Amino acid sequence: MTAALHIAVLMGGWSAEREVSLTSGAGVADALESLGHRVTRIDMGRDVAARLAEAAPDLVFNALHGTPGEDGSVQGLMDLMGLRYTHSGMATSVIAIDKVLTKQALVPHGIRMPGGMVVGSESLYAADPLPRPYVLKPVNEGSSVGVAIVTEGGNYGSPIGRDTAGPWQEFDELLAEPFIKGRELTVAVLGDRALAVTELKPKSGFYDYESKYTDGLTLHICPAQIPAVIAEAAMAMAVKAHHVLGCRGTSRSDFRWDEEMGEAGLYLLEVNTQPGMTPLSLVPEQAKHIGMTYPQLVQRIVDEALTGEGA
Repeated sequence: MTAALHIAVLMGGWSAEREVSLTSGAGVADALESLGHRVTRIDMGRDVAARLAEAAPDLVFNALHGTPGEDGSVQGLMDLMGLRYTHSGMATSVIAIDKVLTKQALVPHGIRMPGGMVVGSESLYAADPLPRPYVLKPVNEGSSVGVAIVTEGGNYGSPIGRDTAGPWQEFDELLAEPFIKGRELTVAVLGDRALAVTELKPKSGFYDYESKYTDGLTLHICPAQIPAVIAEAAMAMAVKAHHVLGCRGTSRSDFRWDEEMGEAGLYLLEVNTQPGMTPLSLVPEQAKHIGMTYPQLVQRIVDEALTGEGA
């Protein structure tokens, strides 16, 4: 346990994940205070630099989700200000928020990810970019924001209709990937260690933003009831992705596993460098599974930021 610090908890902001960030930040701030730290809560606005300068904390706990708190913007600002902060640095954040850059970084290291292509949203109204079923997702949003699965006989039309709701109405470009059937798995990494594998079973549809953050909509099975070889492969892949990308502190890797294909059916979908810290979030849940309380998890993330371990 480090000595008591003055820690600014940066939360909120203006991304699509604002409300989740506020919940994460409130939980983190309460935990830090329970550990004896002095906490300044900052709901990030455009005056964030002035707020941080006024607070002059020993450390910033970054509890932001989405842009600009997860894409390298806030990290670059804090680097310029000479502030120490939790989670990944600027370069890692820039790469990990961008699904295309993440593939370019990880696939050459033997990490299996779905193929795909970036497509202009306008082109979707003319023809499908891939055989159905396929997935469309924003290139640089997290938490399954704006994800659509386009299936044969689905509600989007063939080709996709201009009057149907979907990410093509909000984003000029989208990433199109083949749909990987099977089971949804996720692995949290803390420092050099994968914590556990959780299987996510949405009660309807798929594991979208609403399912992630609405109590009762998704069943979390931790540890996942899967063969040991698959669990070990997922945990090893998550740790490798964490290190290849240069993540610091904690990250969360999301997978799809087609069990008919065995280990060859395990695909990494994305790496989240600012995992949620809400009561429904997966990192605290996996930490609890290995015997770590929520305040202990928060303190460990603080310690990682102070020592530079996991960078």
